[in-house]
Parts: sequence; C-alpha cells; structure tokens
Amino acid sequence: MFPPGSLLQLDWYRSQEGREVFSHFMQNNGLKRKTFGLLERPNIPSLEEFTYKLFLVGKTGVGKTSTAAKLSGNDVPSVHCETSGIQTSTIYMPARNLQLNKTVLFNIQLWDAGENALRKFDHVLPACVDKVDGILLLFSFVDKGSFEEIPQLITRLTDPDDGVCKVVIGTKFDQHAHSEITQRDIRDFESTWKIPILKIKNVPEYHHTDSRNDLSDILPILNSICEHLWHRDVLLAGRSQNKGHMDHRIAYC
Repeated sequence: MFPPGSLLQLDWYRSQEGREVFSHFMQNNGLKRKTFGLLERPNIPSLEEFTYKLFLVGKTGVGKTSTAAKLSGNDVPSVHCETSGIQTSTIYMPARNLQLNKTVLFNIQLWDAGENALRKFDHVLPACVDKVDGILLLFSFVDKGSFEEIPQLITRLTDPDDGVCKVVIGTKFDQHAHSEITQRDIRDFESTWKIPILKIKNVPEYHHTDSRNDLSDILPILNSICEHLWHRDVLLAGRSQNKGHMDHRIAYC
C-alpha cells in the first residue's frame, strides 16, 4: 500500500475548480449525480480520459449490486435480489492528478455478475475477467463468513504478477453496531495482504430535504479506488520500461 493522497489531490473537489467541474456531473437540484450509460459521456471535452474495467466479487448477499448503485449514482435497491447474468454500470470521476499536474477523468466500468449465473454459465466469469484492470472484493460487516472468504477469492481470481488492482470493500457499514468484523481483523488483513479495506454504507447518503448531495460519503471511496488504479498503472509503467515498451495510456504515468 502507499500513502493516500500521494498520487491524487484528495480534497481537490472542495476547490473552486473542483466545484465547477463536479457541477457537470450533478442534476439540476444539485443533490444527485447524473447517471451515464456505456455510450454516454459528460460534456467536458477538455479532460483527458482514462478507462478502467472493474469486476465486483463476493459472497451472495453482501451487497455487490447496491454497492455498484452507490458508486455509480444510481438508486440503491430496497430489497435484495439475485443479479441475473451480468450487469454493468458506468462511473465518471474527475480528479486532480499530481503526477500529471492536471485534472483528468476516470471512466470506470463496473461489472457485476450473479452467483447463479457464474455457476450455470461457463462464459460469464471469463467475460468478467477478460482485460480487467481491477477487482473489488466485497464482504459484509455483518457476515464474518464473507470476510473470511476474501483471501480465497484473491488466490482464485488473481495472481501476484498479473497487474490487476485489488481493493477490498466492507459493505453495510451503516450496521456497524452489529459488526462481526473487528478493527484488529481489518488491521491484520491489511498488514498481511497489503490491500486497503474501504467501508461503504449500503443506504442512500442524502434526503431530498438535506443540504448534502449523494457525493458526501462516496467521494472518499471513489478517490481511493481511482488512486489505486493509477498506482497500478505506475507499477505497470515501471515494468514496461524495464522491458523496453509501454502502451499509450501507461506512458503518461
């Protein structure tokens, strides 16, 4: 792991430039983000765009679909329903890149597949991991078993030298009073695996009568994900330079 804020300016969204840029991503009431499909893009042509594919994995019921909804600005489902097949969501996240000394646009494609679909159809998992840039490994704070499965998922789905960015997210943190995961569990995991654990509340962060918008609690998580994706590119750039070649995107790192 690396010190947060060493690659991206984490408080940039509070600056005048940050507020102006983020205004392009909010609906007219300023409380909710605009949502974008796979073929849609924010109308900010001046920002250089970097695209990533992330695959969400975790035990059934931990909140993969609601987490994808929270991260992408969509409505969080009120009841649990098994994801049928593969569902994709698009996140556009502007950020101030300290290495490039400019504001860039992260285009993150989230891929979520239901457990039944993964077991029933042989093509689903290969499609999700094909050309994947990162994996979000999810567990629930109120389900110790889902946390204990994370090491197995890391071993099964990734390889130490595959260059895939790995981030762990603890869901249902709004129910932390009933948490089965201790702070010591989290510290031991991060120390052993060198992978950060983020925390997300799987409920809407705002009410229509509230002064906060739906970015209030989600921006730190998105900033962290984007920073770890960029750190992954920095590492890949170092490997490519040693081999004497780099692709177009990594050359910017």
